Amino acid sequence: MPQTVLLAEDDRAIRHALERALTLEGYRVTAVADGVEALAQAHTAPPDVLVLDVMMPGIDGLQVCRVLRAEGDRTPILMLTALVETQDRIAGLDAGADDYVVKPFDVEEVFARLRALLRRTGQNDTGGAPAEAPERAPEQTRERAPGQAAERSLAAAGLRMHPRARRAWRGGRELELTRTEFELLELLVRNAGIVLDHATIYDRIWGYDFGPGSKNLAVYVGYLRRKLDEPGAPPLIHTVRGVGYVLRAD
Repeated sequence: MPQTVLLAEDDRAIRHALERALTLEGYRVTAVADGVEALAQAHTAPPDVLVLDVMMPGIDGLQVCRVLRAEGDRTPILMLTALVETQDRIAGLDAGADDYVVKPFDVEEVFARLRALLRRTGQNDTGGAPAEAPERAPEQTRERAPGQAAERSLAAAGLRMHPRARRAWRGGRELELTRTEFELLELLVRNAGIVLDHATIYDRIWGYDFGPGSKNLAVYVGYLRRKLDEPGAPPLIHTVRGVGYVLRAD
């Protein structure tokens, strides 16, 4: 079965061009012109992935994203935006988006990001199993939650994670993370103390290296730091200039 895409874009030329390109790529596309139609379609026929323009009349893409997340809908969402400032990108992540593409964009980049989002939800192009997880850190332990089967728990630098339940804590405080934030933190926890370079992180999280000019990773790391860091406590995610990032408690 082809994967389904719900595309919401108010610019008619962009909407038609992207709908045609996605269809030729093998997706089954439902294209709408505004956020009201997008919500109606998402409720009527939930897609495998949503592609939402940020700036639409009436209900914009951010509002659509917030409504779906408030309803508990975890369908992956890719935002299309002409806004390039970091705060604008953070607004999209804060609304619950999983990734974004800045206009004007190359359609091949859209394809790559959609493949990565679908692969992370187990709906990859070939219908096979999700990509193999990174090597586990030695400090992980096995725990059993009440009423649940045993699952692997991760712990490092004062953080604790349950990957199967997609829950994470710093000390006794549970962290509210988007899908991408969770997967980025999981990768860092599994490799605690190891410096991960940019290319490795892009490959593990997005399945695609967007090149040295991309600020995508820096935005996610910055947003994750805001959720992790606590007053008076040392930061957990450290930048190794010119290389990448490492998780450690100094």
